[in-house]
Amino acid sequence: MKIDRAVITAAGRGQRGIPLQTLVDRDGVTRSALAIILREIQDAGIKKIAVVVRPGDEDAYAEAAGRESEGLTFLPQENPRGYGHALHCARGFSDGAPFLHLVSDHLYLSDETEGCARQLVEIARAESCAVSAVQATRETTLSLYGAVGGVRVPGRERLYQVETVREKPTPTLAEQELVVPGLRAAHYLCFFGMHVLTPAVMDELERLLNAGDRREPVSLSPALHALAAREKYLAFEIKGNRQNIGIPYGLFHAQLALALRGVDREEVLAEMVSQLAAREGLRA
Repeated sequence: MKIDRAVITAAGRGQRGIPLQTLVDRDGVTRSALAIILREIQDAGIKKIAVVVRPGDEDAYAEAAGRESEGLTFLPQENPRGYGHALHCARGFSDGAPFLHLVSDHLYLSDETEGCARQLVEIARAESCAVSAVQATRETTLSLYGAVGGVRVPGRERLYQVETVREKPTPTLAEQELVVPGLRAAHYLCFFGMHVLTPAVMDELERLLNAGDRREPVSLSPALHALAAREKYLAFEIKGNRQNIGIPYGLFHAQLALALRGVDREEVLAEMVSQLAAREGLRA
């Protein structure tokens, strides 16, 4: 399966300014969150990238992309109707082909030499189907993520056949519909913030957008739930972790995670020890 393009959604309410924030990356270089996400995609071998933005945000995003902006396409989300609608705005860009999709309020830190996006793309190419990256997540944070239920693919350690998708489920609903054999108790497979999607997802999003009240927002999760009944759809546990920079202290946690994996790790650790020592001294 050929995957040569990617879509980033960045037009959500309260989301539009998040990718413009700056952090110090693992190389010690100050860059925007958007530029870090773009590098993640490019390291997966994908050069055609579209960003769905609020109309009028194109210049700010182009500036934030910096040197990573070459070949970037901006797609304004007119009359926004939610996350699913934002992704559907890229239907023309995807041009009936599979594509990588990332959200713009997450950063991704791999535990492997290969980046998280590359891990996902390679699995999707090998399996020739839609694949969502997931991470085993405690039930206390289910309200932040979509989650999947299913069964482990025989003989595959981190690959699952998706049967059910629910958006930000309650712990009660998750216990009823999303328990995956083999996971720790009270843990569920929650979305990692990146997917490889097939053209069928765009068909399902269009169906949802044209159904019922056309003013209501449309999420991606119902389209993925329909996809699971329509064609082969897998979930893959990435070796790495996501940093949600759209929640309180999210940017701080992401910066700390980057620093502890980067060239300035020793300096950062020394400063942390110094701060903790000073705090204990004040207590004494």
